[in-house]
Amino acid sequence: MISAETKETALFIDGEWKDATSGGTFSVVNPATGEVTANVASAGEKDVDIAVASAQEAFNDGRWLSIPPLERGRILRQVADLIRKNNMELAQLMTRENGMPTNMALFVEIPMAADAFDFYASLVAQSKGETLPFSLTGAPPNHMTWTMKEPIGVAGLITPWNFPLLMPTWKVAPALAAGCTAVLKPAPETPLTALKLAELCKEAGIPKGVLHVLTGKDEPGKALVSHPDVPKIAFTGETATGREIMASAAPYIKRVSLELGGKSPNIIFGDADLEDAAKSALFGIFYNSGQVCQAGSRILVQRSVYESFTETLVKQAKKLNVGPGNSPANQLGPVISREQYDKIIEYIRIGQDEGATLLAGGGAPEGAGEGYFIEPTVFGDVSPTMRIAQEEIFGPLVSVIPFDDDDEAVRIANDTIYGLAAAVWTRDIKRGLRMAQRVKSGTLWINTYQVLTPTAPFGGFKQSGIGRDLGAESLNAYLETKSVIADLNDRPMTLF
Repeated sequence: MISAETKETALFIDGEWKDATSGGTFSVVNPATGEVTANVASAGEKDVDIAVASAQEAFNDGRWLSIPPLERGRILRQVADLIRKNNMELAQLMTRENGMPTNMALFVEIPMAADAFDFYASLVAQSKGETLPFSLTGAPPNHMTWTMKEPIGVAGLITPWNFPLLMPTWKVAPALAAGCTAVLKPAPETPLTALKLAELCKEAGIPKGVLHVLTGKDEPGKALVSHPDVPKIAFTGETATGREIMASAAPYIKRVSLELGGKSPNIIFGDADLEDAAKSALFGIFYNSGQVCQAGSRILVQRSVYESFTETLVKQAKKLNVGPGNSPANQLGPVISREQYDKIIEYIRIGQDEGATLLAGGGAPEGAGEGYFIEPTVFGDVSPTMRIAQEEIFGPLVSVIPFDDDDEAVRIANDTIYGLAAAVWTRDIKRGLRMAQRVKSGTLWINTYQVLTPTAPFGGFKQSGIGRDLGAESLNAYLETKSVIADLNDRPMTLF
């Protein structure tokens, strides 16, 4: 049983806990202390083969798909109920392996994860094709045409460390709702929460062989992507890895969906409520210590209010508390690892070298100890071409960039390789709607930030990805469409 105190774990294969075939393990580090907190089984290619064979057998024999849709929906709702019931244990696990403040996990990630299972449970019985007209000129008479939706098969799911419960649920829930079986490979930094999710799925009644969880570093993910019996890959992570996955999946023509990086613009017009905009911008960038793909890491501010807005933002940023996530007083926990810490500190140096003005933060808070803590960092006087304005940093660092008018705001907002999310702050709803048409992003908020719902698709334009998580579109990503054409004539039609 996985708990907040678990020190050793195995792989979840065929509904059971099993050691890696190699016997190998790896360490999970608590980012608030830098100490090893658990030893976890390290899956290899052979373990992937075993899990995929079991998942394929479970798919082929129909042990999941043959369950009536309403009953499958009920099982998925039971998973949602168990997530809510085990909310404190899940939150403590996330704080332990990811550093996320426990209160944030309880308030945001866990409710959203449960809601995702509830939403896809409601779609299980609604997955259907349609009857099509057969009335084109020259078409033979008395033919009937319809489409059917069928699950793809075994889905390989690869998820990141920044949201160790939410990201797996965004993929596991629609895959199972579609009738697929699944092999989940969570990030090596945060395996414990994913294993707990598998335990809850088993408790809810999901049959053995339908869901597997393989913990490990790079090897199991690569083996999953290149496995010939895994026709579907869903990945969330950085853009560079997404490119590698596309290349590895190409020889098999796999169905691939990718939710990748972002450098999202948060656009503040002069007529906005600046106090509200600053508070929301703070949450938009510093939530989860900035380790959010849709983080508003570029704040574009109309020049007429640039100084007053920036002053408000800096003042509020300096009030945020940074420290261990198990303390209710802290809004920011540590970043995930020493490697990530060093990367962010290097970007802070780069920003200063490029000529941006460091207005807040810039290093570790006093008394941070051995944890990977970084102060909320704000740069002003940032040019849109600077590296800190172009490259995804994935940390508590924000660039504030001035603009003059709508056209310049759109030009700056769209001038990156990314297109994941964006926001517009204005009292002029017509302006807001015009900007929604012009800014190239998969999600655009008006007078808010970071608000997501399971009913609305989430994903990116350009190099922020292919396909969508959430919404009915995500369910369709795990389904194939089959056309059926039936001749209703007494004799079959033939041209010979």
